[in-house]
Parts: sequence; C-alpha cells; structure tokens
Amino acid sequence: MKVKKKVITEDSTLPIGKGTNIINGGPRLLQNGKIEIPSTAEGFHQPNYPEFFYQFGLKRHPRTVAGIKADGSILLVTIDGRKPGYSVGANFNESAQLMKSLGAVNALNLDGGGSTTMTIYQKMVSSPSDATGERPVGDSLLLLPQ
Repeated sequence: MKVKKKVITEDSTLPIGKGTNIINGGPRLLQNGKIEIPSTAEGFHQPNYPEFFYQFGLKRHPRTVAGIKADGSILLVTIDGRKPGYSVGANFNESAQLMKSLGAVNALNLDGGGSTTMTIYQKMVSSPSDATGERPVGDSLLLLPQ
C-alpha cells in the first residue's frame, strides 16, 4: 500500500514529495520590500500574554534570519548577541531593518537565542551566546551542492 504524506496546516494541506522543502520560522519581517511584522496574525503576539512578545520580539537576542533579494539571491544572516562590547543582538524591527539594508525584499525570522550559529564549510563563523559555546539543536537550514 502506498501512503501519500501530507502536512496539514490551518487552512490547507500540502502534499509532500520529492523536491518539497519546508522551513519553520516567524514572524515575517519583510514583504515586498516593506517592513511588515505580523506578529499577532502569526501567533507570536498574544494579547492575553503580552510578556511573551516583549521577551521574544522586543528584547534584543541573537537571531537567525533568512531573506531573498529581488534578483532571487538568498540571504542567510546570523546576528550574534548577549555579548556586551561585541554584539547585543537585535529585536524583530532591527532584524527587519538589517535585512532591508542588505537588499532583501522578503525576510523571515528563524530560530534564535543560543541556537543561533552559522557554519560555512565546516567552520563556525558566528559566536554562539551560550557560555558553553555551540548548542546541539534539532533543526538546521542546509544548503548543499546538487
């Protein structure tokens, strides 16, 4: 018996097959070249729990952000943080401003905090904020040669 895999979201189902890619993140930071951070609509700001948004979105933290430029180029950005004198991190709005200044027209906040690490050709090029250094995480964004 052949089983068709599906991801079920609030408003649609998406067949999963060869070539399907999924990325989890949020909130959106830029759309069509404009800073647009729909935190409430995307579930990152809940009026009955404002402390969560304050801690997550308004305070500065290390950030991992992905964006795309008008020519289709991909931007993968890590913002170190929690290291006064080196980098204090960024909040959502500052992350959006940075991505726009780099030429992104669309951008999305990904994981952050102590999970923010960037490695290029097996060499870490960011400075993780955890005192113990690089943190084991269960998710990653990989760009592999075809």
